[in-house]
Amino acid sequence: MKKIVLFGNSLYAESVYFSIRYDSSFEVVGYTVDQAYIGEDTLSGLPVVPFEQVESIFPPTDHGMFLALSYQQLNRLRENKYYQAKAKGYELITYFSTKALTWPGLKIGDNCIVSEFTTVGPRVEIGNNVTVGPNVVVGHHAVVKDHCFISAGAVILGNVSVGPYCLIGANATIKEGVTIAGECIIGSGVTITDDTREKGVYLGSPPELLGKPSDEIREWLTWPVSQHKPGSSLRTKEK
Repeated sequence: MKKIVLFGNSLYAESVYFSIRYDSSFEVVGYTVDQAYIGEDTLSGLPVVPFEQVESIFPPTDHGMFLALSYQQLNRLRENKYYQAKAKGYELITYFSTKALTWPGLKIGDNCIVSEFTTVGPRVEIGNNVTVGPNVVVGHHAVVKDHCFISAGAVILGNVSVGPYCLIGANATIKEGVTIAGECIIGSGVTITDDTREKGVYLGSPPELLGKPSDEIREWLTWPVSQHKPGSSLRTKEK
């Protein structure tokens, strides 16, 4: 049983802890976040240690790591910590729920999660640092590139290409053969039937392209690293 450390101390990180603890061969032995974001010294009965010192407490020679971060800053925070953890020498693990359906030959990178009741079709390619939430469908021959977050209930049909840094909202649907350009935000419940514009933000039904590109609003995708309290959610702020 490989020992791992989770980066994060949010409600989302705690939910990842439960999934990995009860549904994998990994043993979670602690959490880590940047020193400035440590509110409590323990979570789920495990120590929370400063990321600045984590390698001296949980050496990478004996421990792996998983970045239990959501879509903060349009996945850029998770990307940033991905490279920092690698620089410290950690192997970043990928977790498949035993309740997910996958096919032989799936190509998938590191620091990925494929959650419960998700179906991943044949000939799918998933890059590095990708989160696939519960009850998602990823159709045959689909490609999901690095640093994406696919929320619960999303449907990505066959032969779809999703560019890097995309956020696909809960219950969104992407029609077969469509290309989702890099850094797009597809809102919850939105159906996309045509190729999207790079950095496009698509909201509503029928979908409308927001007047601002995603890089102008990503800093306000506010789901803090430390949010172990009620009331946290995804929201956007206008300038």
